[in-house]
Amino acid sequence: MSEEKSAPCSASEYIELRDGGNCPPLLDVRTDEELAIAKVEDCIHIPLDQLEARVNELDAHKDSTLIVMCHHGMRSDMARGFLLSQGFTDVRNLSGGIDAVAVHDTSIPRY
Repeated sequence: MSEEKSAPCSASEYIELRDGGNCPPLLDVRTDEELAIAKVEDCIHIPLDQLEARVNELDAHKDSTLIVMCHHGMRSDMARGFLLSQGFTDVRNLSGGIDAVAVHDTSIPRY
């Protein structure tokens, strides 16, 4: 990626990466209930309140780019900070969360 490491990722950039087949793994930190309403296929789902206990599940992505998403971007930014503090090297917050993605991808319900 040409962007600065750990820079925010816009919804339009995420869609472009996804549609181009070059998308880094996406970590969804929303709750199970939110995931049941709207989801992005092939995401890694670890709710924010479980992230500390389950962070080892992400070890394969420690030295590569990881995009983190929630509903609007606040929880994913908290997750991003936590992951960086745990030695992850390139964690990008999806600005506007799944709500912003749903503006570009109308197959995803907005809530």
